[in-house]
Amino acid sequence: MEKFIINGGVPLNGELTPSGNKNAALPLLAACLLTSEPVILHNVPDILDTQTMIKLLQSLNVKIDQLNPTSFRFDASEIRPADLDPDLCRQIRASILLAGPLISRVGELTLPPPGGDIIGRRRVDTHCLAFARLGVKTDYYDNLFHFDSKALRGGDILLDEASVTATENAIMASVLAEGVSTIRNAASEPHIQELCQFLNLLGAHIRNIGSNTLEITGVEALGGGEYTIGPDYLEVVSFIGAAVVTGGAIRIKNAGVKHLDMIHLVMNRLGVDWVTQDDDIIVPQNQKLVIEPDLGNAIPEISVMPWPAFPTDLMSIAIVIATQSKGSILFHDWMYPSRMFFTDKLVGMGAQIVLCDPHRCIVQGPTQLSGERLESPDIRAGMALLIAALSAKGKSVIRNVSQIDRGYQQVDLKLKKLGADITRVNE
Repeated sequence: MEKFIINGGVPLNGELTPSGNKNAALPLLAACLLTSEPVILHNVPDILDTQTMIKLLQSLNVKIDQLNPTSFRFDASEIRPADLDPDLCRQIRASILLAGPLISRVGELTLPPPGGDIIGRRRVDTHCLAFARLGVKTDYYDNLFHFDSKALRGGDILLDEASVTATENAIMASVLAEGVSTIRNAASEPHIQELCQFLNLLGAHIRNIGSNTLEITGVEALGGGEYTIGPDYLEVVSFIGAAVVTGGAIRIKNAGVKHLDMIHLVMNRLGVDWVTQDDDIIVPQNQKLVIEPDLGNAIPEISVMPWPAFPTDLMSIAIVIATQSKGSILFHDWMYPSRMFFTDKLVGMGAQIVLCDPHRCIVQGPTQLSGERLESPDIRAGMALLIAALSAKGKSVIRNVSQIDRGYQQVDLKLKKLGADITRVNE
């Protein structure tokens, strides 16, 4: 097991380029199963989650050639049903994304339950309900999912929640289904838009990309192609947060600014601002860091909602920024009942946070954080604790950094380049 040792209080300065979007890379890797022709993906982030997905693809007899550290060639012309490694499936939530492509290509699949972050119950029912509308039979016994379909047929799919992974699975199952499929109450995050653009590049017919109602006309087969994954907006905002709480100034190149309007609006409420120059983001020094109250000087609330509203994956980062902003603010994440549980570690560092219930907390700032021994509980909370440690006075130790490595490529090296005093060591 590895850990980070951080001596905080050092302003971050300089420039960096974010890695490819983790949440786009995982469904795109799964989507390579949909075609028997070669596919090349560029800007695949070199993180633990993508490494695990690549191992799962290899177990299905996909030929994979690494062209450079972040580019791969995939050949799924001879895929075969296989008993997927339960340990690998438990490592990532995205293992469920193999269902849609494999049902489309080979008509059946036995899948161990997916894993991922421990942030509360994460249903797979929506996936099964979507598959049923396309003619897929789903059984669950012996702690395994069994999917079977003799022939996929287009259907009207109304998702009972705007689930990102269920939307992605429904898209991938529909592109080769006979006839027309409509997916209503679809999620529309940037990574879903990328999946649709990638599949259209291969010959799929997906319309209304970016909306919550997708129309898909099935095709007999998809071709090959080459695609470059866009920047990870969650990493971009994480580094904005790190610069702000340390009093630094950074430039983020190729930041994908078109997806950040709502996030920018919410961050303004915490006293955080940045400027754009083409597709770069410039975070200036001496941020205001004053919480903007609601009308009548009421305590404001930041609540997560489906895209294009503020995403749940940035809630932990926003909470850390709020500990360094003047004023009071309520955070509300109704999606996951364990998202807020990392806040006790911030309290141990000196933050003034009241955990109202599993879904809500109130932050009063600013407070000087102090170095502490910490444990990374999940990807986003782990990154939030790392940002807190960069802001803190004194030395912090963060254990279980493999959780952070699941979603952030070489985060310690990127931070070092910006001047952070951070060291990775083996325990």
